[in-house]
Amino acid sequence: MKIVFMGTPDFAVGTLEALIQAGHELIGVVTQPDKPKGRGKTLMATPVKEVALKHQIPVYQPQKVRETEFTETLRRLAPDVIVVAAFGQIITKEILEIPRYGCINVHASLLPAYRGAAPIQWAVINGEKESGVTIMQMDEGLDTGDMIDKVVVPLAEDETGGSLFDKLSQAGARLCVKVLKDLEEGKAVREKQPEESTTAYASMISKKMGEVNWNESAKSIEQLIRGLNPWPSAYTKLQGKTLKLWQAQVEEQEEEGRPGEILRVEKDAFYVKTGKGLLKIKEVQLEGKKRMDTGAFLRGFHLNTGELLG
Repeated sequence: MKIVFMGTPDFAVGTLEALIQAGHELIGVVTQPDKPKGRGKTLMATPVKEVALKHQIPVYQPQKVRETEFTETLRRLAPDVIVVAAFGQIITKEILEIPRYGCINVHASLLPAYRGAAPIQWAVINGEKESGVTIMQMDEGLDTGDMIDKVVVPLAEDETGGSLFDKLSQAGARLCVKVLKDLEEGKAVREKQPEESTTAYASMISKKMGEVNWNESAKSIEQLIRGLNPWPSAYTKLQGKTLKLWQAQVEEQEEEGRPGEILRVEKDAFYVKTGKGLLKIKEVQLEGKKRMDTGAFLRGFHLNTGELLG
């Protein structure tokens, strides 16, 4: 098949590489414009662009895909299908109608659950037992198109946003190759989605979301820590400095104290009172320091019981 691929971050790389390995003709890759990074503001290529250049695939980086000039470029390319995976822009009706097989999207949730920009992190934050990938036929709505195929991916008890990201990227890549074969052979079956999502909208993740509210339950906070690992990370304040929380464990027992109060300090962990239960803090990163297990942190930093976090 002649394919135009639209994607930007690491999540999309696995699908692009799988399409190349499957022998499809990649006639163009569309990705977001390079962005300045670091102190020197050096322009950095997106992960998808790097893979495309490595395989000598033409790269297009329009500021907005809805621009008439870019739409005409796609018409000239005349792809059989456009594959979209975490691209980051809204695809217009004009573009959706260009390919013979339309546009298909690799979405990191079991639609109609978790429509939106951050389904991976929200699945962990909300304590889901399973997630997955849905390949859907794109329409003008946001993740509302007909579902073509799905794969279920169970979540481990210690699943993080990062580990689930990797699992779903690989699962989505394999499923996309299968779906394209089904489309070519006329075997693809489309299932309409209900109008309403079965979960809350998976809104974009922001750094501010990582601030821990110690009035929440220990379970909710622990899920937040895992869901926001590796980015943007959950955090609190300790003696006026930002303390990132990377790993924690829920302790169900109740003890007297104020939410956010450090109740016990042990050799390799400390325990914080929450709105329900205690949270055993096992891995941290103090502002200006490296990420480390709590035992190493406590060897260089004195914590007092009774101190309040936040």
